[in-house]
Amino acid sequence: MIAVKFDDLSLAFDFVGSAPPSENNACISLDTGQVHWTSALNPLDEEVPPDLETSDRYLLLPHKTELDLGRDLALRFAVSELPHCYDRIVGLFRRKGAYARFKDLLDSEGALERWYKYEAEATEKALRAWCAENDIHLTERNGDSAAQPVVAPDPRNRASPARPGR
Repeated sequence: MIAVKFDDLSLAFDFVGSAPPSENNACISLDTGQVHWTSALNPLDEEVPPDLETSDRYLLLPHKTELDLGRDLALRFAVSELPHCYDRIVGLFRRKGAYARFKDLLDSEGALERWYKYEAEATEKALRAWCAENDIHLTERNGDSAAQPVVAPDPRNRASPARPGR
């Protein structure tokens, strides 16, 4: 089992999800736990291992759409938080630029902060489940700067993930 800092994984996941699938990528070394970032359109300054694309010793992070954190998440939010706007939100996602219009609508409904919280919680839960499925041990930093192990949730259990100090 490899160990990866949750913050490193989260930043890399955001990077991957900030562009269309396969444009930005991040891989975890199964030997070291180090996260390597690459971009098809914008070369990065980071030096990547020469065998990154050919070795089976790297695990590619999923894109947010692979974890149902794109349009489907927005629609689940609409069902639970803004059912009166559901049809309108579905219509937004039929055209390009949907997220900007979605956030504008949320802002006008006073629900933008609730969306950010909902999205962050769903993202963390999905990332922790993905790590558990891929035998990745997550570590985090707490107030004393010591790395603390984080117990990944059982993907079959829909309860909140375990956290140190709780």
